[in-house]
Amino acid sequence: MSANSLANAELSVMELLWDHGSLTARQIQDKLYGESDRSQHGTVQRLLQRLEGKELVEREKVGAANSFSTRISREQYAASQLQSIIQRLTGGSIAPLLSHLIDQKRLSRAELRRLRALLDGGKP
Repeated sequence: MSANSLANAELSVMELLWDHGSLTARQIQDKLYGESDRSQHGTVQRLLQRLEGKELVEREKVGAANSFSTRISREQYAASQLQSIIQRLTGGSIAPLLSHLIDQKRLSRAELRRLRALLDGGKP
């Protein structure tokens, strides 16, 4: 399953599917574009085709319509993106990222305790 970076529009579709489970193309269109004067059906279809090509979305025939759902969880996608960023920016070392987050006080005390427990080999 490919978890390459997603374009903003693709990520918007994935977020809808993560939040709502399975949706038809029409439902996705309505949620993305609302009461737009222009039909965005073709745009939504192309986005879904690209996501299917990346093996991130699957379709199921439900009556006369296709229903779409994700094949990867939000957490799996986030983890793959973090791995990619760490690899690209720090050569695979997570220490610089953690140091930065701690130095910039971007972690709460609870998050720091959880991190300490993980580093000490215990359960968070």
